[in-house]
Amino acid sequence: MDLQRNIAPEFWNGMNQRENAVEEQQCTGLLLDTFRLLITRLDPYLKSLDILGRWADMALLPGSDSQTLRDKVFTMIKAILFFSTSKTFQGLIQQFYTRTFKVCMRQKRRAADSGSDCDSSMDENERERTSEDRAAEEGDECSGCDSSKEQCWCQTAMEQFHELNGIFHRLNLLERICSEPVTTLLHKMIEQRMEERCRGDYERSFLNEFQEWIEKVIGWLSKVFLPDSAQSNAESSSTLKRWRCHVQRFYYRLYANMRINELFCIIRDFPDSKPAIEDLKFCLERTNQRQQLLSCLKTALETRLLHPGVNTADIITLYISAIKALRELDPSMVILEVACEPIRKYLRTREDTVRQIVAGLTGDAEGDLANELSKADPVVLENGQESDDEVSEPEDWTPDPVDADPGKSGSKRRSSDIISLLVSIYGSKELFINEYRTLLADRLLHQCSYSSERTWRIPEGSILTSAMKKRSSWRRRGRRSTWWRSYCPASSGRR
Repeated sequence: MDLQRNIAPEFWNGMNQRENAVEEQQCTGLLLDTFRLLITRLDPYLKSLDILGRWADMALLPGSDSQTLRDKVFTMIKAILFFSTSKTFQGLIQQFYTRTFKVCMRQKRRAADSGSDCDSSMDENERERTSEDRAAEEGDECSGCDSSKEQCWCQTAMEQFHELNGIFHRLNLLERICSEPVTTLLHKMIEQRMEERCRGDYERSFLNEFQEWIEKVIGWLSKVFLPDSAQSNAESSSTLKRWRCHVQRFYYRLYANMRINELFCIIRDFPDSKPAIEDLKFCLERTNQRQQLLSCLKTALETRLLHPGVNTADIITLYISAIKALRELDPSMVILEVACEPIRKYLRTREDTVRQIVAGLTGDAEGDLANELSKADPVVLENGQESDDEVSEPEDWTPDPVDADPGKSGSKRRSSDIISLLVSIYGSKELFINEYRTLLADRLLHQCSYSSERTWRIPEGSILTSAMKKRSSWRRRGRRSTWWRSYCPASSGRR
């Protein structure tokens, strides 16, 4: 009854005096003083609880044990004191942990900088950021407490941090009070760091760098949830493991969100953006965001690419980059098949699609499309058969993703080369073969000198070459059969 009638009102009256505190340091002192008063008022009851716990362990209190007794008492304290918290209290807690997080990370950064002054393994970006951090340290203000260096209270803040966490730990209030503000803080810091360091930079991987930073964050979390390592128990360690998983999962999801929104630019810059593709692939394997990627990429393609203001050659060039990038992202090529379907449909409506592709293949065109097609590396696979490289042990088989088209086999989808995918836009080879024959005939008729190297620039082993060879062999067989019938009528009749 004393807790409900006297201690709780006294605690909240002291907490609501924040209006008289102007500076952040005063607010932090007010927060700590209020909890000091609370632990002082509850100390007699906590000592009595320890005595009852020992009696319960000695079986002097039938029907209960010390842990059950402690859980009941602390549940009652949380229910009476913190069933509903005010915005003033939430703001104080949020401000306190934000400040101590910055101070702690500053201390870790300074310790790391002192040991990396002569580290030759640092890349250019790391050296640049280290120099920026040092420039901030050399300013007039402390980067931890944001006060002038003459009035720096970082050390005081960390002492208050350890003391307040000790009170929370003793009253079993860590999860109840700290979970929401710490979660909000970490999400904000990860988002801020990712925006500053990752956005728009596709030419290097950030996973290892962020993993090192997350380990520093986990070190700060251990000070929150394991205030006294000598007294840390299995429950506290389990809590820290949950926080580690939460921070990593949130980072993977946020990083994947950012790269998914930038995927159009990443595809455009491929292969320079290959590190970003590899990072995104790593994150997608740990998050369930494939459908989000498909939806966002299709929307970006339809909005930024598939409209009359873009040349057909530019559309085909980006489609080729998408084939290369999405094959790296998803070897099953399901993402490519689904996300790029709007490109194929739109190219079918362009009158010059076939001529642009054939001109790029034969060398009649110049520009990015011709360069991309000249670099195409076709795979000699016909009728969906697997090559020798794809033959593997049954134990190595992996099923197609759930969003794969059941009408197409995985081996056929993976065996498609760039030229085959371009030809498959219309679903038939005949249109491309006829266009190629027309263009080749026109070139031969208008050419004053013969150049076999330029004439046969079309890549060997491509689907057009194989189709042309098949057609030639059919015609040769047809001519041989006609010759045999004309000179051997008897035999022809018997047949």
